[in-house]
Amino acid sequence: MANAILFPGQGSQFIGMGKKLAETLPVAREVFEEVDEALNESLSSIIWNGDVDELTLTKNAQPSIMAVSMAVFRALISRGLNLDKISVLAGHSLGEYSAFCASGVFSLTDTAKILRKRGLSMQKAVPLGEGAMAAILGLTAGKVSELLKQGGFDLKKVQIANDNDPSQVVISGEKGSVERFSKFLKDNGARKTIALPVSAPFHSHLMSPAAIEMGTTLEEIEFSNPKIPIVLNVNLQILGTKEGALQSLINQVTGTVRWRESLIIMNENNNVDNFYEIGPGKVLSGTVKRTLKDVKTFSACELEDIDKMIEVINV
Repeated sequence: MANAILFPGQGSQFIGMGKKLAETLPVAREVFEEVDEALNESLSSIIWNGDVDELTLTKNAQPSIMAVSMAVFRALISRGLNLDKISVLAGHSLGEYSAFCASGVFSLTDTAKILRKRGLSMQKAVPLGEGAMAAILGLTAGKVSELLKQGGFDLKKVQIANDNDPSQVVISGEKGSVERFSKFLKDNGARKTIALPVSAPFHSHLMSPAAIEMGTTLEEIEFSNPKIPIVLNVNLQILGTKEGALQSLINQVTGTVRWRESLIIMNENNNVDNFYEIGPGKVLSGTVKRTLKDVKTFSACELEDIDKMIEVINV
């Protein structure tokens, strides 16, 4: 039996997340204070009392979700979590940065600054309205990939952005191509296609300008070896040292988030059968349940969840 911690990505945010935890535990409050200082603004005010549209802006959502995840992670440690019980970490898209921070590859201050730059660079890479993303329900990533070729679609204009689980794939790219491919998929077996309310076509080739900017940003950051191994989104390698980490994060901007395969690797290669999602929401726990059999999932964002989780992990 082994344990993995999962960190959520963009879309899990909500107003008020982490507020009660920060009011209760100084160690959690200090995370938000450090992120505010790193960004030279009160991001915590937006998270706890702001407008949801402002929080949802990519430049705010990315560091906000990371801050909540790290507040929960540090709360777990302060309440007695035995990190020796954790075999591996993984994060979905921006959640990978939370995993890097939790494992000590980046400092919290650097992670906040990187994610603010990541959000801004992704937002400006494609003019508003020119890109799109859509969730495809009822088809596997393999089938979607097959239909991409069958329909003769330009892979530079539309591609698989997220392989989330056996029943959910997200496509991304140029707006017209995404719309045409969505219709083609619906006509060829997809149960449902859902246009996503996003401001940019994340994890597509159109994000190449953002990948270049992220390369420049990350080259200025000090990397350390991870204290806990991390399964990487794009190449599925298990990061045991800092070698290869920089290029993987650059590739992640335009590459497919291979989340379903990451879960399988953790289960089969690392013998993980307990998956702990920490941070806002329970999206990743759902993907685990739809991907793997005979495993357990736990989610924690508030103090009562944290204490229950520690009891289970430390057994």
